Amino acid sequence: MSKATVNGTVTPPAAKLNRDAILGWVLHNIVWIWLIALVAIFGAFNDYFLTVMNLQNVMVQATVLGMLGLAVALPLLVAEIDLSIPANAGFSAAVGALAYSDLGMPWLIAALMGLAVATLIGFFNGICITRLKMVSLIETLSMMIILQGALLALTQGKTLTNMSDGYVWIGQAMVGGWPIMPVVFVMALVVIAVVLHRTVLGRSIYAVGGNPVASNSAGIRVGRVKVITYTMSGFLAGLAGFLLASWQMAITSNQGSSYLLYAIAAPIIGGVSVFGGRGNVRGVLGGVLLLTVIQVGLAIINVPSFYVGMIGGVMIFIAVAIDAFRVRYFG
Repeated sequence: MSKATVNGTVTPPAAKLNRDAILGWVLHNIVWIWLIALVAIFGAFNDYFLTVMNLQNVMVQATVLGMLGLAVALPLLVAEIDLSIPANAGFSAAVGALAYSDLGMPWLIAALMGLAVATLIGFFNGICITRLKMVSLIETLSMMIILQGALLALTQGKTLTNMSDGYVWIGQAMVGGWPIMPVVFVMALVVIAVVLHRTVLGRSIYAVGGNPVASNSAGIRVGRVKVITYTMSGFLAGLAGFLLASWQMAITSNQGSSYLLYAIAAPIIGGVSVFGGRGNVRGVLGGVLLLTVIQVGLAIINVPSFYVGMIGGVMIFIAVAIDAFRVRYFG
């Protein structure tokens, strides 16, 4: 007999269980499998891709996207979204830079002012969504447009380059030939991972994202958890903006706008559910590295720029489709 019965219940053969287990493992780790495959493919097409110099380049580029991806992931975990995060990053960085150049503040105080503004914007978004019951998609879309306009007004359409050595130090500094900036991203990953998996707040975030009604019945203050989540997200956006400005040594009138879609795609590719309550920091890291490798790899193997965006979009689509299949059949 190909199937056994236990207490009258038909059980599948061991071979099928093993196949399902293997397929489930592959789908749960598809981001990392795909990442390894792309590194091998790009390395085969161009020897430069696997050099230490390019690895450093990938790490630095992944830092800004990674900070923004973490910022996007937090609202997603509570079943909300924040489209204003890249705009917040650009606007807050401009505030900090102008506080130094126009107001004569020390660069450290100016940078902290930029972080405070970004955090306050995140807090304001959270209040609007929880207290005023505004739809997060529309509220943060309007905030994004406001911040983009405010950045254009602050910069007067010009590029800000008057930054102190201290302001740009972290984006340019090297220790032993390795850039320091990615260390900030690693530290942020560790801190957010600890918050999500080792604290009451983290458990509350997953509970609210999974079932807000049941969470409220269990005594969790759903509104407060969402406000805290948006506030943390705003702080991470401000930190991403500071790192981007420090790395580029400049702030443009559309700073951060090019990161919007990739910042949203990275955590979703990494397994953070748009319906809330599911996802982790490891997945966000995988999604960030995958997108960065795609962008850098396509450029290195000389794919015409006309097709880079399209190919990257197709790869993102496939990754999201695979993730949807995994969630549907394997949870």
